[in-house]
Amino acid sequence: MSARRGGWAIVLVLVIAGTAGWLLGRAGDSKLAADSPGSEAGAESGEVWTCSMHPQIRLSHPGKCPICFMDLIPVKAGDAGDTSPVLTISPAARALAGIRTVEVVRDRPSVEVRLFGRVAVDETRTASETARVAGRLDRLYVDFTGIRVRSGDHLAEIYSPELLAAQQEYLQALRSRDTGSGGDFLREATRQTVKAARDKLSLFGLTDRQIESLEQRGQPSDHVTLYSHQGGIVVEKLATEGDYVKTGAVIYRISDLSRVWVLLDAYESDLSWLRWGQEIEFGTDAHPGRTFRGTISFVSPTLDPATRTAKVRVNVANERDALKPGMFVRATVYAEVDDHGDVISGVAPGQWMCPMHPEVVAQGPGTCEVCGMALVPAEKLGLVANPGDGKAPLVVPVPAVMFTGKRALVYVERDVDGAPGFEAREVTLGPRAGDSYVVLAGVEEGERVVAEGAFKIDSELQIRGRESLMSAPTAGIQAEPAAATSTTPPGDAAFAARLAPLYDAYFALWRALAADDEKAARAAAGKVAEAAAAVDVDDRAMSERRLWKEQSTRIAEALASADRADLAALRAAFQTVSAAVDEIEARFGHVGAAWVRTHCPMAFDFAGADWLQTQKEILNPYFGSEMLRCGSVTQERPAVAESGS
Repeated sequence: MSARRGGWAIVLVLVIAGTAGWLLGRAGDSKLAADSPGSEAGAESGEVWTCSMHPQIRLSHPGKCPICFMDLIPVKAGDAGDTSPVLTISPAARALAGIRTVEVVRDRPSVEVRLFGRVAVDETRTASETARVAGRLDRLYVDFTGIRVRSGDHLAEIYSPELLAAQQEYLQALRSRDTGSGGDFLREATRQTVKAARDKLSLFGLTDRQIESLEQRGQPSDHVTLYSHQGGIVVEKLATEGDYVKTGAVIYRISDLSRVWVLLDAYESDLSWLRWGQEIEFGTDAHPGRTFRGTISFVSPTLDPATRTAKVRVNVANERDALKPGMFVRATVYAEVDDHGDVISGVAPGQWMCPMHPEVVAQGPGTCEVCGMALVPAEKLGLVANPGDGKAPLVVPVPAVMFTGKRALVYVERDVDGAPGFEAREVTLGPRAGDSYVVLAGVEEGERVVAEGAFKIDSELQIRGRESLMSAPTAGIQAEPAAATSTTPPGDAAFAARLAPLYDAYFALWRALAADDEKAARAAAGKVAEAAAAVDVDDRAMSERRLWKEQSTRIAEALASADRADLAALRAAFQTVSAAVDEIEARFGHVGAAWVRTHCPMAFDFAGADWLQTQKEILNPYFGSEMLRCGSVTQERPAVAESGS
């Protein structure tokens, strides 16, 4: 028993001795390692560990990601403290990643818009043949629809007691003229009677030839032939033989089909690409392989609530009657954009158009060949896009742009000490045009952007914890794609400064009305009109010029007679002017101190009215001293610099 205990004691002593030796060896090795130069460098290097899925996690030791529990990976040497926005890679790595860059160029990309519709009758070339006198239709020479008639062709015979009596009156007047005698007064009265009787027959629809035949016969006819006043195709027959018709009853409708309309349905998303004067191509199933062309002459200002489409009208010459009303068509419009991102219309600057018939275009002033109205410059109708500086817009391929929310980002290639580098750049986009985006800001012509492999670069930047697509957005650039009619964002301080004279004159008018000073109010009203007319908006986008035209016209019309108006009339005009200036300021902003918009609920028999002020203390321009403090502030309007927009 004692021998066994002695054996266990020996084993225990050996185990303790071995453990102590191992611990001493570890301590010695650690000391040697600590004293070695390599270990010292490793301690000083400060190795950083991160998560490949959550690069914002950066720890000084290995372990698990606290978000997804993936194993942390070491950050490559030299990247732990590198916050440069430029990613530098070797040519071999670039080739392996399949990165391809393209140059930012100026180009006029076109958008192919496909539309569907049908051929229709040109409403301006349709006329009604009516009964100009009551009677009975005893014969219809044109007895079915679809027949072609020429101007002057006979259409029907009518029996009309009223027309018979008118013929007798005319013959009697002729006899009185031929047999009558007397003085000059009587002869003149006879001539006037003959003329009146002849005019009556003309109004009843008789031609000069029929009246001359009546004179030669000397006897009235109980049946009179009705002749066509317009050539074309009979599209409607609204009477039959034997019908009794009243004056004005429609017998036929005749349409001239030498020109027709093509009515196309445009969805809301397509409307931004369509402009008056654009050339359009279309085809029909009846003529496979044949392409017809026309120009957009009208875009409906309203939308069909059932189909959510607007009608687009194209005027087309119908050679050899190839296009039949009712035919279905498939059309294509190729829209181009300018350097502002606005769609280029088919109407060129300097052309003159008819306000009632915009398809009538001339190179100079004149009158409309359809209605006789005076032609006006196309710019006044808002149909000419902003010409900009004449340059084509900057474009980049669609795959080059990456989106996150409202931000858009491209990777721009840079040379870093002879090696390829890539920098993330936020851009402001215009409309998408086919396979390209129009770029309004963020890159310059000649720079190269990544067209293929952008996501690989972005992923590498995320892993390294650098600025990337998922980084917090940098201030200053709004990158949401703009609409086809994109405009300069509100808050353009340079343009807002141009409006200062208008604003100053407006506030002078406000103070004069609040002070019941009629003379000063008249003078200020004149200055408001002058200041509004003097603002130059030619360099603005088309939508802005259209808005300015509408509001400046409101101001001019409201103050047209301000020089002789009393206080009541000036206050009524001030309400309209305030609404216009409010719209202008809301769109373009102002510089300087903040303003407020105020409201008086009692103005104009409790209808209420708004106005702008430069102070929060109410000065009511609609009541003046009667109720100077009536009103309340409804909105604050910070200046451009203060809003930071």
